[in-house]
Amino acid sequence: MKKAIVIGSGFAGLSTATCLAHQGMEVLVLEKNSMSGGRARMFRDQGFTFDMGPSWYWMPDVFDKYFGLFGKQTSDYFKLERLSPSYRIYFSKDEIMDVPAEMTELENMFEQKEKGSGLRLRKFLHDAKYKYEVGINDLVYKPGLSLTEFADRRVLGGLLKMHLLSSFSSYIRKYFSHPHLLQLLEFPVLFLGAKPEKTPALYSLMNYADMSLGTWYPVGGMHEVVKGMEQLAREKGVQFQFNTEVQRLEMKNGKIVAVHLKNGEVLQADVIIASGDYHHMEQKVLDMEGRKYSENYWDKRTMAPSSLIFYLGINKKLKGVLHHTLFFDEDFGQHAKEIYDHPQWPSKPLFYTSCPSQTDPSVAPDGMENFFILIPVAPGLKDDEATREKYFNLVIDRFEKLTDQNIREHIVYKRTYAHKEFIEDYHAFKGNAYGLANTLKQTAVFKPKMKSKKVSNLYYTGQLTVPGPGVPPTIISGQVAAREIAKQFKLKTSV
Repeated sequence: MKKAIVIGSGFAGLSTATCLAHQGMEVLVLEKNSMSGGRARMFRDQGFTFDMGPSWYWMPDVFDKYFGLFGKQTSDYFKLERLSPSYRIYFSKDEIMDVPAEMTELENMFEQKEKGSGLRLRKFLHDAKYKYEVGINDLVYKPGLSLTEFADRRVLGGLLKMHLLSSFSSYIRKYFSHPHLLQLLEFPVLFLGAKPEKTPALYSLMNYADMSLGTWYPVGGMHEVVKGMEQLAREKGVQFQFNTEVQRLEMKNGKIVAVHLKNGEVLQADVIIASGDYHHMEQKVLDMEGRKYSENYWDKRTMAPSSLIFYLGINKKLKGVLHHTLFFDEDFGQHAKEIYDHPQWPSKPLFYTSCPSQTDPSVAPDGMENFFILIPVAPGLKDDEATREKYFNLVIDRFEKLTDQNIREHIVYKRTYAHKEFIEDYHAFKGNAYGLANTLKQTAVFKPKMKSKKVSNLYYTGQLTVPGPGVPPTIISGQVAAREIAKQFKLKTSV
């Protein structure tokens, strides 16, 4: 039996490990932290259960397809609830938009904002559905090793319909003009790592995922998905070793011959899958002779944002918020410039809140709220406590004003998380939260390669390689890596 070592147990690592075990490999997962999940870990304190990172469950079909590979269903591991409304947006104290889950209501809402836009939304989402079906079902399952992978009749035949060379910003303005509708449509691409005017219109597929497929919640929190994936991995025979950090990948004759752990242990395997931060694995852990990219190469990559996060426990019930609430009461364009064009701490940031206790009372003590505030910020910024406090006070002041309630004196728990912790916990390059930006020049074959060109038994997976950032793409990344490994080692079964 061939042996695989997977470094890191985020979504990509869990996906890779389970697929390889299913294909007949002996698999060991090495995890630096005390639990699986990577950025989707959780913690409990004072009766609150906090998801540390991802909080949006989009693209349910990707999760269904993943569990279906093994003859399972998501419902075997966690329970889903569709949120309705999907989320709320504050444009000002008096301009509040609840985004309906039901399509007829959504079209009516568009029509009320802009005459004729209801029917245009239907056409827009029809085109977005095509991009989603080709993009999510075809393109993202390619390993990104060669342009010949895309010599596919469906892809080539529909290239114009994919709008790869049009900007997302200009594309949506062909359909809509009302500023609130434009912001609603642009917000999902903000976390892809570029401004809407530099993001390919292909990513209108995100709007289809949002509006047509819906926003869901795994009861108990997003970490329930991680727990389900880990349980499935264990059912397939995957072994886990937590609190275990890899210090060196030792090479000889173009192959990794030993995995050195910080605790002094030395392990061996037929194939190594680096599911941790690509930059750290390649530039800090892998022996010099195996490195394909330079530090200069990495410095020139466009990164998706980092985040400043506040985990708060509130000793009363909140009004004016849904499970997901976006605060767009300041200039979207200015904040985007301060993330991407001129990286700096934002002057007037937009922010997002998650209050899962609105949906799920189990994540907070009785009568209290589990409250998560996130500000997207540029990666690579100087991060200190004074800056964090400045932005904490700024967003609390705005939140209280917009929702007309006092919460500062009701905060009974507070924890902050930003660049420093992303680096400490995940070795995240420049403290990024979301990986490599999905710009046209960093799509598919233009991303750092999944298969090492210098090391015969080394693969990379996760948000810094194909297909890109986000929970569903990283689950797919693991599947693609496992499939490529199956080809190399001529495994009997594939996924």
